[in-house]
Amino acid sequence: MVAKLTRISTKRLNQAYHYLEELVGTGRIPGASILVADNGIPIEARSFGNMSLPPNSQQVQPDTIFLVASVTKPVTAAAVMLLVERGKLLLDDPVYSIIPEFANRGKEVITVRHLMTHTSGLPDMLPENTQLREKHAPLKEFIRRICDLELDFPVGTSIQYQSCGIAILGEIVERITGASLPEFLRSEIFSPLGMHDTSLGIGVLQTDRVAHVNIGEEMQKVDWGWNKSYWRNFGAPWGGMFSTVNDMFHFCQAFINGGEFDGIRVFSLATTKAMTSDQTTLMPNIPSEIKSGRVWGLGWRLQPTADWSAFGDLVSPGAFGHYGATGTVVWADPLSRAVCILFTTQPSASSEGILGRCSNMVAASII
Repeated sequence: MVAKLTRISTKRLNQAYHYLEELVGTGRIPGASILVADNGIPIEARSFGNMSLPPNSQQVQPDTIFLVASVTKPVTAAAVMLLVERGKLLLDDPVYSIIPEFANRGKEVITVRHLMTHTSGLPDMLPENTQLREKHAPLKEFIRRICDLELDFPVGTSIQYQSCGIAILGEIVERITGASLPEFLRSEIFSPLGMHDTSLGIGVLQTDRVAHVNIGEEMQKVDWGWNKSYWRNFGAPWGGMFSTVNDMFHFCQAFINGGEFDGIRVFSLATTKAMTSDQTTLMPNIPSEIKSGRVWGLGWRLQPTADWSAFGDLVSPGAFGHYGATGTVVWADPLSRAVCILFTTQPSASSEGILGRCSNMVAASII
């Protein structure tokens, strides 16, 4: 049922639901959950398929918990912005002023803003990422090695997606606050926003409600993959968050609302504007052909482009969101005031087109 007082066409939104049903029925995705909201009014979450592959599987429920992968990134960025609000740091502070061992190999000029906008020159992942996970290395070992990395390009001269930079943002939060990033997120963001089924790392969440990512047979054999205890408890600042579609609606709607949800203010209006505003187009040393197709706010990706198709084609240029490698996407459109939270268990390497098509059907349902 579509809630009253919304502009959502039931007939049009049902196309998205039928599409997801068809994908599950034909085996293209094992399971999915979706929540759509219009002007702050959420439509009842819908779920499809199973939480894992048969034979030992339960049906996905509206409150099923998903590993959201890189949808974690804007949440980590938001934690940093709370510290900016509180006068603990400036966006243009050099990172080494907080993490002294970061000052080497050209990284001395990297600022917090560079990390937030993927313009630091850091690579996406450590070259030895797989080897570290194979030996169950702790997060601090990843941080130590990131601090010793060489850059792929001079700081501020290009845009390159970089999970390593988001890892450093998490370390910044921990060094300034003295709390772990999972603790800080829980107390300062998740609890105030009523995100009670969300955690960085699986934490105390009910594991029987957590969906399994549909990885191949070879990856199922390793003991460090997405569905294994090591990774579930790792708490990667760049991709280790677990959440439900309803909880992530709370987070995204807070940005549409200028920093508050359900009467509780978590972020300032200035923070929500900064995070959802174009930060990269005016950077003078980035070639126009690069920045025209990769527009970043602070932690949020802006605008649909060919290399970021999970938002679809129909959201406005002011839309912001993120997608994750586990088959997840969230977006919010300030112009239409629509929010879409779509979590699947099919990795995005084979499902990004699915996410984009479904996003188009959702955007087209707002009339």
